[in-house]
Amino acid sequence: MEAVRALIENCWIDKKKDKELYTKVRRELSKCQKFFREQLGWTIINNEQILKAEKIPAHAESFMGITDFIESRDYCLFCAVLAFLEDKEEQEQFLLSELVDMLELQLKGVLDVNWTSFTQRKSLVRVLQFCENMRLLEAYEGSSDNIGSGIGQEILYENTGLSRYMAVNFAYSIADFQSWEDFENRQIEESEADRGHYRINRVYRQLVAAPALYWSRADNPDSIYLKNQRQWIQKNISEYLGGYLHIHKNAAFLVMDEEECFGERHPREAMLPELVLILCRLIREKVETGVWEERQDECIVVSQKEFQAELHNCRDRYGQAWSKEYREMEDTKLLTTVISYMKSWMMIEECDEEIVIYPAAGKTTGNYPADFQTKGKADE
Repeated sequence: MEAVRALIENCWIDKKKDKELYTKVRRELSKCQKFFREQLGWTIINNEQILKAEKIPAHAESFMGITDFIESRDYCLFCAVLAFLEDKEEQEQFLLSELVDMLELQLKGVLDVNWTSFTQRKSLVRVLQFCENMRLLEAYEGSSDNIGSGIGQEILYENTGLSRYMAVNFAYSIADFQSWEDFENRQIEESEADRGHYRINRVYRQLVAAPALYWSRADNPDSIYLKNQRQWIQKNISEYLGGYLHIHKNAAFLVMDEEECFGERHPREAMLPELVLILCRLIREKVETGVWEERQDECIVVSQKEFQAELHNCRDRYGQAWSKEYREMEDTKLLTTVISYMKSWMMIEECDEEIVIYPAAGKTTGNYPADFQTKGKADE
């Protein structure tokens, strides 16, 4: 169980950075490879440097990006760095000037590179710091932090050889792909040849790699498989991950006990998840009292103004219990922050001027003690 969680939670397990975990997971690998291969359809990379599960999701979601990256430019630079490292031997050293010159050539026609721009240099700093954190390269002399103030200072790097394991290896060419949709369309094409096996992989991947699995029609093949194989899926989940499979009318969730949680989790000990829990309870009350109406697929559609009004109502009623940061946050920023967090947990989606509220918003709610007004809460 611990090995499965570690492989899912981490991009990879680097022997040099965490030898103890590497050794423990490698020892247990034979017990869980069948689960990765048959249920998830994921390949395990197992060598003397790293252990990695190549985690291909059932569907691309916005929260699945590299959290250290802010702009699309970061990803372009990162891909170019990987291409640069691909041509380097393991332990081969190179200078920053060599790298940035090659980045300009590789990105010509794709991205206008201008290292006099502070924002572009900051993008490069984020990329190189991520590469160092993942040990794709190591700085021998100098620091990537200094690039933000200017590109002129030399830094000596060494290629570790790990970059060859960063990108997922596909069994088909992706040279002509233009967007994430091309990957999903290719998976759909492949599923036509083996619908049953691919459906199993798709269901397990969504349960393991995303907060929720939704469907809108009763004849949805994933929902049919979930309901028909509920006991078998629960058995596999309990054995390899822990937690419980919760199936609703139009949604399914993998729910973990607090002591078994791993990776990112909601709720957690922080102000933003706390206020979202309270907001979700108010949303549920709106539905229970008939003010907001559920669609047949258990979703609720409200205008952005209605959603914002309910968020303001939440702050007016319970702001005394919030930290100073959120209590005094400007209205637009508060709305953007809450929407971003709820979207990352598949609770809501923005559609033009409307907010679609998904079943996950009613799955976990919270409340303050009845006497919270008198006790208050210290600023965090």
